[in-house]
Amino acid sequence: MSAKIVLVAACALVDADGRVLIAERPPGKAMAGLWEFPGGKVEAGERPEDTLIRELSEELGITVREACLAPLTFASHGYPDFHLLMPLYVCRRWEGNVIAKVHTRLAWVRPNRLRDYDMPPADEPLVSHLMALL
Repeated sequence: MSAKIVLVAACALVDADGRVLIAERPPGKAMAGLWEFPGGKVEAGERPEDTLIRELSEELGITVREACLAPLTFASHGYPDFHLLMPLYVCRRWEGNVIAKVHTRLAWVRPNRLRDYDMPPADEPLVSHLMALL
C-alpha cells in the first residue's frame, strides 16, 4: 500500500544562549496543543529553504537568509493518512523579533528540556539530534 508523501520543512531557531524555539499548534489545526519546530508544507516547485524563508516570515515575523539555514537531519514518519518527510534545518541568525503570529504560544527551551513538551510523533526523534549538536 502506498501512502501520499507530504514534504514539510522545519527549522530549529537557536538563540545566543543555545535555546531552541518551539511553537504550540493552535486550536483547529491537526494535533492542536502539541509543540513543534516552526516551518510548513513545501509547495509545488518550492525548495525546502524557500519554504522556511516564507513560513518563518509568515509564522514568526522574522527574515531568514538561505545562507543561515544549515540542514541537520530529517524525520520520516508514517501517519494513518500520509507519510511525512521532514528535513530539519538549524538557524542561528535572523532579522527581526520572533512573535507568535499563528501559534498559540512560543517557548525558548534548552535542548535537554525539549522532551518536557508534548510533540507530534514526527518531531520527537529530531530532539536527540539537537541535543547532540547543542
